[in-house]
Amino acid sequence: MFQGAPAPVMSLYDLCLSHVCRSLDQLCESRADGSLRLRRAPSLPTETADQLLHRMTVEGLLNDRTVAIFRDSKAFRLRRAFIRGGPVSAGAFRLALCPHRLQDLDASRLSEGRGSGAEVLAALLTNPELTSSLQRLSLAGLHLDWDPLGPDGGPSVRAAGGFGSLRALRTLDLADTGLTDAALEEVCSLPLLESLDLSRGSVSSLAPLLGRRATLRSLSAHGLRRLGGRPVATPTAPGVLAVLTQLSQLRHLDLSDDRFAANDAPCDSSEVDEAVRRVLEGGLILPALVSLDVSGRKAATERAVRAFVKARRGLVFLGLLATGGSACEVLTSRENLKVTGDANEAQVCEALSRYRERECFLHEALVLLYNLTVDIGTPRQDLLQLVVGGMRSHPSSLKVQLVASACVFSLTTQDLAEAMPSRLLAAAVDQLLLSMQSFPSHAQVQKNCILALCSDYILLEISFNRYLATNLVMTWLSSHDDPTLQKMAVAIISVLVAKLSTEETTQLGTDVSIIRQLLGIVQQRAALGVVDNTLRFALSALWNLTDGGPAAGRHFVQSQGLELYVEVLESYCSEPSVQQKVLGLLNNLAEVEELQGALMEEDLLDYVLSVLGDPQVGVEVGYFAGGFLAQLSSRPKAWTLHQELLETVHQQLHLTVMTWSPAEREMVSYRCFTPFLPLLQTSQPAGVQLWAAWALHLVCSHNAPHYSPMLQQEGLVVLLEVLALHPGTHADVRALARLTLQLVGARHQGTPAGPPHKEGRGTAFQSPLGPSGD
Repeated sequence: MFQGAPAPVMSLYDLCLSHVCRSLDQLCESRADGSLRLRRAPSLPTETADQLLHRMTVEGLLNDRTVAIFRDSKAFRLRRAFIRGGPVSAGAFRLALCPHRLQDLDASRLSEGRGSGAEVLAALLTNPELTSSLQRLSLAGLHLDWDPLGPDGGPSVRAAGGFGSLRALRTLDLADTGLTDAALEEVCSLPLLESLDLSRGSVSSLAPLLGRRATLRSLSAHGLRRLGGRPVATPTAPGVLAVLTQLSQLRHLDLSDDRFAANDAPCDSSEVDEAVRRVLEGGLILPALVSLDVSGRKAATERAVRAFVKARRGLVFLGLLATGGSACEVLTSRENLKVTGDANEAQVCEALSRYRERECFLHEALVLLYNLTVDIGTPRQDLLQLVVGGMRSHPSSLKVQLVASACVFSLTTQDLAEAMPSRLLAAAVDQLLLSMQSFPSHAQVQKNCILALCSDYILLEISFNRYLATNLVMTWLSSHDDPTLQKMAVAIISVLVAKLSTEETTQLGTDVSIIRQLLGIVQQRAALGVVDNTLRFALSALWNLTDGGPAAGRHFVQSQGLELYVEVLESYCSEPSVQQKVLGLLNNLAEVEELQGALMEEDLLDYVLSVLGDPQVGVEVGYFAGGFLAQLSSRPKAWTLHQELLETVHQQLHLTVMTWSPAEREMVSYRCFTPFLPLLQTSQPAGVQLWAAWALHLVCSHNAPHYSPMLQQEGLVVLLEVLALHPGTHADVRALARLTLQLVGARHQGTPAGPPHKEGRGTAFQSPLGPSGD
């Protein structure tokens, strides 16, 4: 049974570090080379300096420009430098970090093309004090030149005594560096070496380790494809088991292998498998061992595991993923024993945590996790944190991203997302978007991400790059027509567009393909005569896109959108939700002066006028019909139809607006009121003024704290005051203007109101899955 873990809370110390990281541009000045240095550099405690560097790395803020603040080795006395995965070049590394007396350096997996392992090692050797202080070093995943000669024909770093010069090293991680037999000989000359990781190297013999039999406490030899073969130079070197039996001080041993993956090339590992079996079953071998990882080794049978556990009372960890031995009943009898395997949730979580850097094991654990969480009903932020961490570690791995994105969906579906910390959800969404970018042609990855994104809570409440998300979902939508996913994609786009800034909406509206794609969906649904959420959300998305600027409106008209919308108006005359969205978009078009000529169609205006005057039509629809007519009839010089129709429009506007009762809810929200400026001029007909004044009164009556400053800043308050005092103003307009001015003034007296809305003009949010989830 799943049990939720308490939410992690950031301490004040962590919050302060994070704030400093994100305020570096304000706290620093630039050197001549563009790098940063603090304007005021107080001498920080070593631990604080270490954690500041770590935080910069974790939050993705570390680069050549920012790492330069650590050039001041008096203000920042680093001891533990964590720059894993950072885009730091070898030159910036040498200037900023090598002047410090580092004890611990994690420079593993630096961004590709920024700094090689050989360059990092060469930089370390430039500071004699550093070579005598450094005790722990990780260069995992970096390119190291293990050949005797360097690329220019001269001696390589290794040949020049690179690692041999770091005489204080106790812990060395060289996983994924292609460590060779000859290089292992040099590494094993380090007199104090206690922990060594040579995973996925090219080592064929462990014989050099015998030179460190008195000091070596931890050995990780995962995925050594050549291990067990005989090196050409020393064909009589002792075998794997012979070496292991002499490492009597070893407390941790990792001989795991991921050959169980179907796409891995077969290799001969019989000698290693036999060594694993002997270690498991032989009680006297490696007497100090308390941690053993043999995941992926079929020699780890239940019988062997049972014998090993019973013989080791001090055992604290046993890696058994993909072995078939993790269901052994003896494993549950040890309270403090951590196990990776597939027998239960605890084993799967341990695997996700321990194997984050091992793609094949991570994928295996994610598959197990997905099977455990398909029908989960309890929020599990601890599991989501593990999944997000795995996605971050392998952004370019299709098999990891495929299963992980499915896990994110299962862990955040329905109302589970609301119980997750916002920062964690934001991180999960960022990884989903990265997956969509990395694998644009993989249908299942895209589907998983769209399913996970289709959540009201995530779309509305969580902070992420909505502009990027909109573009990614639109890209998917343009090449897929699955009805269920189409509905979700359109729903996501509709909500996201409404939450974009004006600048982002404008930019999005310049892409004619987006307008055409959404129009195509409207046409498709209208041709079927259906009224469903796919149609509603496509209409909402177009409504909001045309609110961003004239470009989207031009694309709409040029793509025959106007003709389509006239058909939709007539076909769905009894559907208020459709009529509202169609008229809302026409309202946006009518606000653009250059598009008004295209709207001067007598049949269209007659129809909208009939909607406005129909007593059966609610204010939610009549409001937008009135706005459309008010905009078109506010510029007499641009009016190209007969004068009688213009007068009829003005009269009907006045009559209808006066029949509207105050709305019980905020039907519409506005980003700005610029389109209202010409409507409130004293020269306008009363009907036009009245509609505009009623609109301002509507939004202010529901959300005065949000809209009052906008009215002040954009000059609407002045226009209302002029109308309220002008002798030629109609009494109905004057009364409404005064009521609105009272609402604006009431803001300063603490009048309660709801929270501000940021969605586009006239958008009413609905569940992406529809009110009934259909």
